[in-house]
Amino acid sequence: MATTPHDDEREQRISNEIIVDAYNSDEERMGWYCYLEDNLSLPFVAIWDEQTVEVVGISDEDECRKEMRVDIRYSEKNRQDVFSVSLSEINPVDTDETTNEAIADWKYWVGRGYEFSEGEEDVFF
Repeated sequence: MATTPHDDEREQRISNEIIVDAYNSDEERMGWYCYLEDNLSLPFVAIWDEQTVEVVGISDEDECRKEMRVDIRYSEKNRQDVFSVSLSEINPVDTDETTNEAIADWKYWVGRGYEFSEGEEDVFF
């Protein structure tokens, strides 16, 4: 069920720029992956799980089979780890407009209840 109100401008961008010509879920994932790769200014600081983290990259395609994910650098007690988290759980801090818009587009997609379409699966990338 959609929890996010309909936004015509965002719908047009998603349809005409991100998943244009996508005929199955793998093509939709690839569209999103490429869009995020082109529009996220990495690295950037974000809030995740009430912690300040550094987003250092988009997770590899295997991690993004069901949702878009990013790799974060997380520091705790003199130890740093890098691991994958859902992009929808990330809140950017002082990032550029393009990065903010790309993350907002993904959160909109999730908030509207959209999922990668079912259909004949191809090998992703």
